[in-house]
Amino acid sequence: MKELEVRIIKINPEEIRAKLTELDAKNVKEEDQINRIYDYDDGRLLNNKGYARIRTVHDNLNDKTIHYMTVKKLLSQEKYKIMEENETEIHNCDEGIAIFKALGLNLVQEIKKSRESYQYKNTLVEIDINDKSFCPFPYIEIETEDEKELEEVVSLLGYNLEDTTSATIYEILQKEGAVKGL
Repeated sequence: MKELEVRIIKINPEEIRAKLTELDAKNVKEEDQINRIYDYDDGRLLNNKGYARIRTVHDNLNDKTIHYMTVKKLLSQEKYKIMEENETEIHNCDEGIAIFKALGLNLVQEIKKSRESYQYKNTLVEIDINDKSFCPFPYIEIETEDEKELEEVVSLLGYNLEDTTSATIYEILQKEGAVKGL
């Protein structure tokens, strides 16, 4: 699957929630995540703006825990970040970790965050609040497959495309002087 994605950083989560409520966007996720980022010893995945990840999600809306194994690869970072994403649900986090280790991948970083996701038409707006030791400010990710809809959502939330970034979270943290971990 290919997705268009932008971020808007240093947002006020309460204001974004209020705007999404006004738009009748549906709250589709409230979750606590542990994201375990894996790479080879030479850093070839992250250096090429990709990664392998095991994500453990506690779904607060349905009170259940789910695990995902994901590999992402950056395809373009011009106007929008365009990623190729391959993801599957796994039944056992430890087995996913064992598969990555068998492939020669090592744990690089573990990141905890809370995420609220809202669906507006075919676009997902996600409010991310990370553990402050990783990222000291909240941000939103806007993900869709439709460029016009992405622009519409950005505008409806009170921003313009100049307020968005296609940078990876690591690039944003480096620019903001808040790089931790990697």
